[in-house]
Amino acid sequence: MAREAGVTSRTLRHYHAIGLLTPAWTAEGGRRYYEQEQLLRLQRILLLRELGLGLDAVAEVLSRQGHDSAVEVLQRHRDWLVRERDRLDRLVHTVDTTICNIQEGREMTPRKVFAGFETNPYEAEARQRWGDAAVDAADQRMQGWSDDDAEQARTGYVRVHEGLAPLKAAGVPVTDQRVQDLIQLHYEVTCLFWTPNREAYQGLAQMYVEDERFRANIGGGDDALVEYLRDAMLVYADQRLDG
Repeated sequence: MAREAGVTSRTLRHYHAIGLLTPAWTAEGGRRYYEQEQLLRLQRILLLRELGLGLDAVAEVLSRQGHDSAVEVLQRHRDWLVRERDRLDRLVHTVDTTICNIQEGREMTPRKVFAGFETNPYEAEARQRWGDAAVDAADQRMQGWSDDDAEQARTGYVRVHEGLAPLKAAGVPVTDQRVQDLIQLHYEVTCLFWTPNREAYQGLAQMYVEDERFRANIGGGDDALVEYLRDAMLVYADQRLDG
């Protein structure tokens, strides 16, 4: 089991000790035996770990997913993995294009330099919801990004989500300064694209929960994390932003 999953036997023993992965049965002498059900559960654990969740958060997610079928859970994970693969493919293409242009001595426009970051699968919907002017303004901002801005846009939201997960698992209230510091980062990243006022930021927070695409992308199956982010954003908007 350990060899095929690419983990250590010590890891399996630890998962057993904390109640995360119980063997099908344990023989005399302590040898643990696993069947199909445990194989699938371990796969789900490792997928959630790939999303950056701590063990406490993984346990909570698996508990909340208990009423879903294994196929439903894996389908959600697969959808996230496909989106991540597509995102990485776009970034690889951008890097390949950059290398080619540097080698041939050609200049690159900001749009081409940041092509892997600005691709937005929701652009058509955004134009319909907020209008061409708002989307074009965000486009214009991205073209003026510095290297630091581009790095912030690429990693900022992920840092926020990864930072919130253990705080939520530990029961830290959304009003806690550690949580609000992460929301400050979230707001700063958002402002790279557009500058929401209080009402707009509250609307964004609610959309994260109500739109299943954002909910899946942010929480990776952990809806409670998305709700935690929303609640923290609402506190930030109420305390820090103008209407």
